[in-house]
Amino acid sequence: MDDTVFKLLDEIEEIIDGSHATPFSGKVKVDKDEIYAILSEIRTNLPKEIEQAKWVIEERNKILIDAQKEADEMLKNAEAHIEKLINEDEITKRAYEQAAVISENSKKMAKEMRLGAMEYADEVLSLAEQRVKDLMEAMKEESIKSEQFFNQTLNIIYENRQELRGVKK
Repeated sequence: MDDTVFKLLDEIEEIIDGSHATPFSGKVKVDKDEIYAILSEIRTNLPKEIEQAKWVIEERNKILIDAQKEADEMLKNAEAHIEKLINEDEITKRAYEQAAVISENSKKMAKEMRLGAMEYADEVLSLAEQRVKDLMEAMKEESIKSEQFFNQTLNIIYENRQELRGVKK
């Protein structure tokens, strides 16, 4: 899967880490347009991650359909084989035994194929789910940091204005 979104989040962190600090505060100045451009790229790339998850689901369904078709074909072949053996009187008993074995084996094989496909799809979807959760958490954290930054900046501006008003009197 594409790591573009995580790279963009890393880029935001680098911008914040590399920004000039405001004296006497823990605040930094960042280029708002640069941050907005990166956030726009993140929004553009998120649908790609979701499309990849949809593709995985479609592939899983294709695998399940193919497994079912193969199982049906095996059952059909087993039934044809059984019918042929029934027509031969001296080996009818053996035909029933072989038919049961073939039928059971094909059912087991089909079940194993379905389980394997479902496990694979679940694993890929689990990874996609975790990446989207991580991305949401990172975006939430960045949003909280941005809000705190703006609130602190507004407080500093307010305090500076109050100081200026006190000097004017």
